Amino acid sequence: MYNTNTDIWLSGAFAVLIVDFLVYPIDTLKTRIQSPTYNKIYRDATTGAINRKLLFRGLYQGVGSVILATLPASGAFFTTYEGLKHTLTTTQQSPILLPTPIIHSLSSCVAESVSCFILTPAEVIKQNAQVYTNPNPNPNPNPNPNDPKKTPSKTNITLLTLRKFRHRPLSLWSGYTALLGRNLPFTGLNFPLFEYLRGLGAGYLLRYRKGDGDGDGKVGGDRDVLGQFGNVQRALITGVSAAIAGTVSSVVTTPVDVVKTRMMLGAGSSTSSDTGGSGDKRGERRRWGAWEVGKKVYREEGVKGLFKGGAIRSVWTAVSFGVYLCVYEGGRGFLENRRREREMASSS
Repeated sequence: MYNTNTDIWLSGAFAVLIVDFLVYPIDTLKTRIQSPTYNKIYRDATTGAINRKLLFRGLYQGVGSVILATLPASGAFFTTYEGLKHTLTTTQQSPILLPTPIIHSLSSCVAESVSCFILTPAEVIKQNAQVYTNPNPNPNPNPNPNDPKKTPSKTNITLLTLRKFRHRPLSLWSGYTALLGRNLPFTGLNFPLFEYLRGLGAGYLLRYRKGDGDGDGKVGGDRDVLGQFGNVQRALITGVSAAIAGTVSSVVTTPVDVVKTRMMLGAGSSTSSDTGGSGDKRGERRRWGAWEVGKKVYREEGVKGLFKGGAIRSVWTAVSFGVYLCVYEGGRGFLENRRREREMASSS
């Protein structure tokens, strides 16, 4: 194994940086569609037509908080995942042997728990920023363009959103359980499926390339099989496998994603009506749990409400997860090859 933890951190950070800028607009649209105020803000009350100008405006709102959090979160995920997977694979002894899919699922779930703790505050800020609309976008209806004091200035949406939490910073972790509730089933299903598809695809391509049936068709993402391909081929096999696995997993976990979105948006609201809670006479809010929010969505919007934004989330997940792991594997392979060449040069 030629990769160090630093290599894994760098590869994961670079991959998530690329993906965040690529798919963030799609994620913003998903959040707005799942928002409980979607019909009030983004639809015309009389005609029911979608206000496309407002819906598609500011698609990168809140991206700054995500970049700052996903870089360490991604690095933490992959170092935990690769480390735990390697430990469980190499230290097993009979008669207790964990199946490979269980190892991948357990490793990814532990890694996701660590990652989500880092990521939750950024997710709360991001999703509240994504649906932020300026209640008074033009305070001076007739500004003088030659007078800078009377010309409206743009305000950073992320900072405006962050001000909501200055008196209740712990609310930044609202939705952590819902985020885990969505991500753990997604990750626990996604990574075993991804590793299986990657190993299966690599095995078939190896047999096809040899043309003599010598390929063993090993499954489970075995790096000995993947190591027989070039860095670009390895990255492409990884990306396609990740896109397929991500699409399947995202459809299954869409209802939990809807609940998670409602909880996080409710954390930044002045009242709890957005998530279904009710304030008392003093204006205090009651925090509703994931199960209560889910029941409210089902009661008011039915099964269709629980799968709101599912189609766009499937596209978003296929693109993001495919590109994410493709770039990660490519970066990891590049660093691995460079380290191997340095060791060979020093030994000779």
